[in-house]
Amino acid sequence: MAWLARPELSPPPEARDAERELHASLMADPFRAVSDNDIGALADPDARENWSFFIRFRDRLRAAPSIEQAYRDLALAPRIDLPPLFMDQLAHLILRNALDDCEDPYALRAGELFFRSQRASVHDGVLTLADADLIDEIEKGRAGMMHVAPLTAMLDKDELDVMDDESSWTYWSRSDANSMAMNLGGNAKARDGLAHVIAAWVKHLLGCKVFVEPIAKMDDRDWRWFIGLDAEGTRIGNALWRGESLKAADVDRVIALFRLTFADERQADKNMRGKPVYLILGMTGDRMIRMKPQNLIAGLPLAKPVQAERVQ
Repeated sequence: MAWLARPELSPPPEARDAERELHASLMADPFRAVSDNDIGALADPDARENWSFFIRFRDRLRAAPSIEQAYRDLALAPRIDLPPLFMDQLAHLILRNALDDCEDPYALRAGELFFRSQRASVHDGVLTLADADLIDEIEKGRAGMMHVAPLTAMLDKDELDVMDDESSWTYWSRSDANSMAMNLGGNAKARDGLAHVIAAWVKHLLGCKVFVEPIAKMDDRDWRWFIGLDAEGTRIGNALWRGESLKAADVDRVIALFRLTFADERQADKNMRGKPVYLILGMTGDRMIRMKPQNLIAGLPLAKPVQAERVQ
């Protein structure tokens, strides 16, 4: 019902009868069968595309025994043929389960990276992240500040709170607003929090207990496996794998490194036993972080394929 209420599916004033009738029928029965002809009858091509995505996504959810299994199926598919929004919303739901007992606001704030894009800024010499959508909303109408990075300007004016030990308790009342920035570069608790979420995510979806620790650099001459936690992390990791020297700009784009090890090495591929998996999180040239947590599901070197019954 929440998806049906989104602007992508709610009929606009100019919508024709076929679109209004389709929407009304699904509001009354969200799981009613929808045929290609039903969607093909819509006059607006954008509406046809949106409805095609939604029905495909809905039917996959219905066919899966759990949301977790639906997410794994999508993550392990040769290609994800749905908009990122659907993956983000599933990740949000799954983390709500995986972190149900978590009382660490640093970990919960770090978990937002799994399903919400972040904008980065170097503020007072440290890397600070804030919710990208929130920054965009605040930035609107501020033409006079276009010469200054919006996140930096807001931090300089103390318009955006950065989580620290004095303010972290306020996260509980403002988490739904995504209104707290995070000092990822200069606060060990933030990096430890993200490491905790990664371990909880792997345990919940794959049934593997892993240890994840932040590291300052990769100094392993015999490193064998990496996972890019976003497109930039994957690109940079591939360059390292090919033995290329990184440009200074690429080094600056790496915002976090982690070392992952299996608690039970028998769960790892035999060629990885006793060796860590390195995780690379990067940002784009315009300082955006768009994490792809599905890469942890598809990329972890396991001894055997993922099984549905592993999820507890």
